[in-house]
Amino acid sequence: MSNERALVSALADRLRALGWRLACAESCTGGLVAAACTELAGSSDWFDRGVVSYSNAAKVTLLGVPRGLIDEHGAVSEPVARAMAEGIVRDGGADLGVAVTGVAGPGGGTPAKPVGTVWFGFALRHRDGTLQIEAESRHFAGERAEVRAASVRHALHGLLQRAQLPP
Repeated sequence: MSNERALVSALADRLRALGWRLACAESCTGGLVAAACTELAGSSDWFDRGVVSYSNAAKVTLLGVPRGLIDEHGAVSEPVARAMAEGIVRDGGADLGVAVTGVAGPGGGTPAKPVGTVWFGFALRHRDGTLQIEAESRHFAGERAEVRAASVRHALHGLLQRAQLPP
């Protein structure tokens, strides 16, 4: 847990220095990224919001993910991770956003998307207001709690990496 706290502290320092706010859209992590961020005193300076969009319906209604993307690619996919990241940043006051959607297990996996498959979406608002959306997938080994914890750490690393002045 201390590694997680160090990541959040470094992210907080960077976001404060930039004057940025962060938003999280989470499915398989169930709000753990937002919880890690708001565990830090003073997080209201830089944390804007977190949405737990566990169901497909929540992804559609709360984040504006097109239902067709979920139907065509599944909730655990690059297009859905991208749409979740865009949705959490698009209409809010955040400059940086992360989305997490995956199969934490123990059930729910398929040959194409085995347990431990997690997609991350990152949204960065440029100075001109345009959004840069990136997505990446990882496969984490272990039980449900281990997959979720690894997902939180990866999300925090990805946010810290992207917390820099955009072009």
